[in-house]
Amino acid sequence: MKVRLDAIDWKILKELQSDGRMTNVELARRVGISAPPCLRRVRALEEAGVITGYRALLDEKMVGWDITMFAMVGLASQAEADLVAFEERVRSWPIVRECWMLSGDVDFILKCVAPDLKTFQAFVIEELTKAPNVGAVRTSLTLRQVKNEPVVPIP
Repeated sequence: MKVRLDAIDWKILKELQSDGRMTNVELARRVGISAPPCLRRVRALEEAGVITGYRALLDEKMVGWDITMFAMVGLASQAEADLVAFEERVRSWPIVRECWMLSGDVDFILKCVAPDLKTFQAFVIEELTKAPNVGAVRTSLTLRQVKNEPVVPIP
């Protein structure tokens, strides 16, 4: 269910996406309201589930995760129980940073990071291809990132 947002809510969301560490006073100043109602609005957006959390975005390479790859996974069975079992398994793999279920020829696409190619290859051979119900795995090593906008576009 979508939440009704007014112009101030949208401004709050846009500002928090660009800098989630600013103080409530600074946020209120930027969106043009006083601090107490600003804080109430932020808390309401959090309680409604519009704001799901706050985190620091890291440069993977600066902290030793030099390789980014995508793995396209086809399952042997798409029965709901098999899909759920695979999803639970994916959650246990730290190397997998994102997992999306897809329509079409591929059932899941996994965004993976690893310190080196050897580590990723070991993951594919020892974990991913041996996982129950995995029928096919295709991988692609990234060459460079063209765009990284981990926020929702707000006009």
